[in-house]
Amino acid sequence: MKILFLGGTGVISSACAQLAVARGHHLTVLNRGRRPASHGVRQLTADLHNPAATAAALGRENWDAVVDFIAFTPADIAGRLDHFRGRTSQYLFISSASAYQKPVSSLPITESTPLVNPFWDYSRNKQACEERLLHALRVEGFPVTIVRPSWTYDETRITVPVNSPKNFTLVYRLRQGRPVIVPGDGTSLWTMTHNTDFARGLVGLLGHSGAIGHAFHITSDEVLTWNQIYQTIADVAGAPQLRLVHIASDYITACLPEYVGSLHGDKSYSTVFDNSKIKQFVPEFVATTRFRAGMARSIAWYDADPARQQIDAEAEAAWDKLIQSYERNLAKTRQEFGF
Repeated sequence: MKILFLGGTGVISSACAQLAVARGHHLTVLNRGRRPASHGVRQLTADLHNPAATAAALGRENWDAVVDFIAFTPADIAGRLDHFRGRTSQYLFISSASAYQKPVSSLPITESTPLVNPFWDYSRNKQACEERLLHALRVEGFPVTIVRPSWTYDETRITVPVNSPKNFTLVYRLRQGRPVIVPGDGTSLWTMTHNTDFARGLVGLLGHSGAIGHAFHITSDEVLTWNQIYQTIADVAGAPQLRLVHIASDYITACLPEYVGSLHGDKSYSTVFDNSKIKQFVPEFVATTRFRAGMARSIAWYDADPARQQIDAEAEAAWDKLIQSYERNLAKTRQEFGF
């Protein structure tokens, strides 16, 4: 098939690109060209926010499927409709499982779980994108398939809810025996999916006419608590001890408001997914990378090159300040209650 990826070099899309090429698809990626595309992939370069440049890069080509990894707002979707009406047999929009109801009223989460997230603009914009695309499907037959990833990672990601974009910072703290922050009591259930597993589901949907008009989440079957996730990372990293400081999400976000979206809008709640729908449409889909094995790859990737081991001193200072505030107030409260 002739496939176009919008994006194509990110955590999720790079694994999908590699698998698509391995399966013999003719893959083109369109992006700003800041990172090299996978081997065997044709590169088109344009800023998708520039309609004229995008139109020039696309030319008059048609596609069997277009996968959009980098649309985040309804305005982005309006531009995609302009570019791809009548030019693709399938448009796969990468949405987000964070758009599901928060707090969720029942588990497991299915594709019919309401999309209601009052806490995170990112999630609400993804929901609005879905609504615009479904309107285009109803009104003009635009051939959309919606895919909702949950937390999907590769070797560069250390998957904990309180970390820095410089992901090695968490590993550094663990190896130093320093305390790390866990929201709540650490017993919320979470699902982590390796990008190579996600790719099997997404590539299996390419060209699947029966998937048009449907939404899918593509997630692992493995479910762990935050405490187990931190313990696994500490074990793999060879940390001398694990010092978890459990702090209510309300307290964290009151002190560090930049976490409001990602905690209240996502990671404060249990997320257990029913992934039977993707298995029904793509029978070959199975998530084979256990979380421990995935984190072992991540730690090995960081350990292989000291240049990757960047530490976010500013984030560390903020975490230490938060921990000190919490422990100081906890001690004061215990004293007030006679403990």
